[in-house]
Amino acid sequence: MAIALIKPKFLPLAEERRRHQRVKVNLLGRYMLADYREFPCQVIDMSPGGMAVIAPVAGVPGERVIAYVDHLGRLEGKIARLIENGFAMSIAATSRKRDKLAAQLTWLANRQILNLPEDRRHGRFVPKNTSARLILQNGTNVTCRVIDLSASGAAIAIAPDLLPPIGSPVTIGKTPGRVVRHIENGFAIEFQRLQHPDFIEDNVTGDQ
Repeated sequence: MAIALIKPKFLPLAEERRRHQRVKVNLLGRYMLADYREFPCQVIDMSPGGMAVIAPVAGVPGERVIAYVDHLGRLEGKIARLIENGFAMSIAATSRKRDKLAAQLTWLANRQILNLPEDRRHGRFVPKNTSARLILQNGTNVTCRVIDLSASGAAIAIAPDLLPPIGSPVTIGKTPGRVVRHIENGFAIEFQRLQHPDFIEDNVTGDQ
């Protein structure tokens, strides 16, 4: 992934701490260091101005990083300091982008406090065609049954020997997401992006 690195403005870490309150989160993603190496990561706390990341390769303080985080999309910044098993980074963003991040973090924090599963935020329904193609993390392509759908996720019935682990990326039909929990006879997916109600069935169960 060759992405041009721009030169954003960064707030000093102390100023970032004063301006933004950090929220504990559990978000999966990927990040790219300045040498274009990519790795999976997990964001454990975050504010609109910075975040702490559990990562297999930490980089060095001052190094630019581009991260793609579930729910939040593309974020760019600099490694501010190293932490145990990862690093803390600043986030370079416009005031408008920071306001949007603040709203998204408030939503994520409220969801955690209320213990809302992903499919409680949007009305669920059973699709007309319940058969779908599922692509697992290892590339295996299998047929599964859609128990129900919402704009944010789906419940999937599948054979026990094919049950993917929690947190693993999967694609159902043409819609990418990740496994958020196991249920009886299957698992629940949270989509990477909210689906438009007019197209969700086509994106999940169509064109097999």
